[in-house]
Amino acid sequence: MANVGLRIKKSFERPPKELIGGFAGLPVANIADMMNRMFCLDAGIRPVNEAPLCGPAFTISCRPGDNLLLHKALDMAQPGDILVVAAQGDLTNSIMGELMALWAIKRGLGGFIFDGAIRDVGTLKKLAIPIYAAGITPAGPYKDGPGEINFPVACGGVVICPGDILVGDEDGVVVVKPQDAPELLKKAQAKQAAEQKTMVEIENLAWDRAWIDKALAERGCEYID
Repeated sequence: MANVGLRIKKSFERPPKELIGGFAGLPVANIADMMNRMFCLDAGIRPVNEAPLCGPAFTISCRPGDNLLLHKALDMAQPGDILVVAAQGDLTNSIMGELMALWAIKRGLGGFIFDGAIRDVGTLKKLAIPIYAAGITPAGPYKDGPGEINFPVACGGVVICPGDILVGDEDGVVVVKPQDAPELLKKAQAKQAAEQKTMVEIENLAWDRAWIDKALAERGCEYID
């Protein structure tokens, strides 16, 4: 009989590293635009430092204020994995601090996303591992459980499954489903190329703005002197 709420899935399928790496460096906003501006984590989940995030999701569901399952995940995750910690948005207790982050770096993990709080932020700001969190508090965590590892979670208003591709920058984090990734990568790269062309047009005062008057006319805009 399954012990729902306290269970660990040992393995899951990760997308090819070449596919994941293709998203590295692409603006999160461009990727999201290619998904009809959907699948972005809640704006309250903010980057703690400037390290870019790109990798497969390794999901953890924790009871608010408890990090027992996160400790287990730190020892299970593979290099490059992004630990997604769903703590129901609770900010009462921190879920991670400096020591756990340093251990993750030693193990080569790819980063963290917390739908919850962290602490030791003065140090975390200086680390090269990307960390996103919903809040900061000095109050420490409990280590009693329950929780789950590598089952689908709700984090920042988006359902994230193990193996989903996560990309993060200063704007936030977007979630890409592996089955959609090859086509989305091509679209996002084309979007980036188009924006670079527009930047050149802006520099040369040649940006075509005719679409604005056209859109207003289609909506029946009235002009008054």
